[in-house]
Amino acid sequence: MRGTLGSLLLAGAAVAGAANGAITADGSNFTLAGDGVSYLFHVDPSSLDLVSDHFGGPATDFTPPANIYAGGWSDGLTNTRREFPDVGRSDYRLPAIHIKHADGDTVSAFTYQSYDITAGKPALPGLPATYGSDSDVSTLTVRMYDNYSDIEAVLSYSIFPKYNAVARSFRISNNGTSNISIERAASFSVDLPNLDLNMIELQGDWAHEMNRVVRPVQYGETGFRSTEGYSSHIHNPFMALISPTTTESSGEAWGFNLVYSGSFAATTERFSHGYIRVLLGLNPLHASIPVAPGDTFQAPEVVAVYSSEGLGGMSRSYHDLYRNHLSRSNHTFQTRPVLLNSWEGLGFEINQTSLDALAQQTADLGIKLFVNDDGWFGKTPYARINDTAGLGDWIPNPDHFPNGLGPYVASVDSFTVANTSEKLQFGIWMEPEMVNPNSTLYTEHPDWVMYQGKHPRTLTRNQLVLNVGMTEVQDFIIQAVSNVINSANIRYIKWDNNRGIHEMPSPAADYEYMLGLYRVIDNLTTTYPDILFEGCASGGGRFDAGLLHYWPQHWTSDNTDAADRLTIQMGTTIMYPPSAMACHVSAIPNGVTMRNISIEYRATVALMCGSFGFELKPVDLSAEERAAIPGILANWELINPIVISGSFYRLALPDDTNWPAAQLVSQDETTAVVFAFQQQATVKPAAPPLRMAALNATAMYRSNAFNGTYSGATLMNAGLNLPWQVEDYQSMLIYLYKQ
Repeated sequence: MRGTLGSLLLAGAAVAGAANGAITADGSNFTLAGDGVSYLFHVDPSSLDLVSDHFGGPATDFTPPANIYAGGWSDGLTNTRREFPDVGRSDYRLPAIHIKHADGDTVSAFTYQSYDITAGKPALPGLPATYGSDSDVSTLTVRMYDNYSDIEAVLSYSIFPKYNAVARSFRISNNGTSNISIERAASFSVDLPNLDLNMIELQGDWAHEMNRVVRPVQYGETGFRSTEGYSSHIHNPFMALISPTTTESSGEAWGFNLVYSGSFAATTERFSHGYIRVLLGLNPLHASIPVAPGDTFQAPEVVAVYSSEGLGGMSRSYHDLYRNHLSRSNHTFQTRPVLLNSWEGLGFEINQTSLDALAQQTADLGIKLFVNDDGWFGKTPYARINDTAGLGDWIPNPDHFPNGLGPYVASVDSFTVANTSEKLQFGIWMEPEMVNPNSTLYTEHPDWVMYQGKHPRTLTRNQLVLNVGMTEVQDFIIQAVSNVINSANIRYIKWDNNRGIHEMPSPAADYEYMLGLYRVIDNLTTTYPDILFEGCASGGGRFDAGLLHYWPQHWTSDNTDAADRLTIQMGTTIMYPPSAMACHVSAIPNGVTMRNISIEYRATVALMCGSFGFELKPVDLSAEERAAIPGILANWELINPIVISGSFYRLALPDDTNWPAAQLVSQDETTAVVFAFQQQATVKPAAPPLRMAALNATAMYRSNAFNGTYSGATLMNAGLNLPWQVEDYQSMLIYLYKQ
C-alpha cells in the first residue's frame, strides 16, 4: 500500500496494512501494533515533520500533546516530540541525522513525501538485520526529502507483533551534485514524554563483561559509547529504560539494541520540558562517512522491544526474536557438542604428538569436540611459537605438521568418544582480522593494516589490525580461511579478535571495516553452512547482535572463574539468549582469580549456556573431578536442548543476594531446570525460599529436589527451602517435571 501526504490527509478511515493489520495509516497518522505494544506517530501538516505520539503499551487513539509554555529561546521544533530530528530549524537537542554539505553547512530540512506498507521485511544491503516472512513482520517505509540539498531520507519501521519489537533503520541518498558527509547517524530516535525513568546498560572490561549498571535519566545527556572500533567489552550496544518500580517480572521496560559490531553511541537526552530523546547508532567520532552524488548511505538496524512484564519480559522477547528472526545459522536450534579447548592444557607448547595425546584424553572423557587453539600456524622465521609472530600466515607450521592438517585431523577423527559410537570431531582457532609485524603477510603487504599516515602503528598483544574495509584484504581472508577449511575435516571454527582499533586512515574507516567484515563472514558462512562458528574477541568484546546474525554463539568472557562468570552470564542474558553463550569448565586454581571452586559449581554455571565445554588438561584432573564428569555430561544431555530453545528467567541476581538462581523452561512447558547457588557460607540468616517462575499454577510437578509432587502455585508462591550447607560456592540443579 502506498500513499502521499495528500492521500493521507484526505483519508478518513483506517487502511489495513500488512501482516494482519499490524501497520495502519489513517489520515496523517501511522500506527504499528503488536500483541502488547503500540508505536504511534504522525505527520505535522504545517511543518511536514514526523512527530512521535506513543511508544509503549497498546493504544488505539492519538491524543493531544502536552501543553508546553513556549517562552524564551526554546520554541518551535525544540518543543516537539520528533521521529527523525535533523540539525537546525530551532531544535536544540541532539539530532538523529547530522549531514555536512559541500559548502560546510550542516543544516538539514527533511519533510514528509510519501509512505509504503508492505508485508515482510527487506534485507539491509551489506548489513546484518532481522528478517521474517510476510506473516511474521510488516514494514512501513516513510520517504522524506530535503529540497534545499536534494537529499532523500528513507525511514524503515518493521514490527514483529509476536515479540512486541520494532526494528528501525534509514538510508540517505545524495541526489545533489556535490559530496556530503554523514557526521551522525542514530538508527533509532524517539522522543518519549516526561517520564521518571532509569537507564540500564551493560558495562565492563576484559574479564569483567556485561555488568548491569542502573542510573537515572536526568536533565542533559545520559549515555555511553564505544570508540574501540568494535562494540567492545567496555559498553555493549544495548540500553534499556525502565520505570523506577520495574522488576524482573513486572513494570515497564523499553529495550534498544544496535545490530552492529563497530563503534557506537547510546544516548538519552532529557530537555528542559522533560521530554526524553533516545538515540542509538554510530559513534560520531567514527563517522564522517562520505556519500558522493548518486550514492547511498545505509544505517545499521536498531531493534526496540517494549515490555509491560518487567525486564525479564523484555529479555525473553529479545531471546525469542533473535533465535527465530536474527540468527540464520544452521546450528541455532541444534544442540552443540561438548568440547575441550587445547589452550589451558598446552598453550603454545604443541606438536602433532602432544595434540594427538590430548585429543585421545578428550575422547576418553566422553567429550565430543576437540578444539586446537592458537599456535598451529606460520613457518620459520615467523612460526607461531608465541604471540609475537605468525598472525596472518594461515598455513600449518611444517615443524609441527609436516604433512599439513589433513593427516593430523584424520587422526583426531579416528578416536571414539567414550560410552558412545561417535567419533571425535575437530575444531580450530583462527584470528583472521589480525596480523603480526613478524609475518610474511605484513612483510609483503604493510599497507594492508589500519594506520594513519606517518603516525606510529601502535601494537597491542604484538599485533596490528588488518584494514578489512579494503576489498583485497577481504578476499585474502576469505581465501585463507577457505584453504584451512578445505584442507581437513574441520567442524568448528573459533574466530578470535584480540585488540581494538587505534589508528584509522579516516573516521569512516570503521564503518567501511564493518561492511567488509560482514561481506567476509557472509561469504564463509554461506559457503560452509555446516561449520559451527563461534565468535570471540578476547572474551566478550564483540558479543553483539551484528555477529549473532551469522554465528550462533560467542565466547562470553576470558574469565572462566565460575563465581565471576555467573554475574557475567546473568548480565549477558538481559539482552542475548543463553543459547548464544559459550561457557566452559576450567582448571583450578582459576587463571584469572586464583579461586578454587568445586567442579560441580563450575559445571552448573557453565551448563546454562548453549555451548558447553572444558578448558583444562585431563591428566591434571583430581580423582574427584574425573568421577564427576560422567554426571556432568549426563546433565548436559538433559539441559542443552532446553537452553537452545527454552525460556530463561533470572530468579535472583548475584548482585542482589547470596543465593542467586536462574530457571529455564522447555518450549513445550513440561520441564523446568533451576540453577541455584550459594555464594558464601552463612550460619545466619537462613537462605530465603527459592520461588520458581512460569509454571502452571494448577499442575503438579515432581522433582529431584523433593519427594512426591507440589503444585506450580506452591513452587511459585511458597517456594522451596534448599538444604544449603555452611560452605562457600555451592550449587544445585533442580529438575521440575509437569505431571
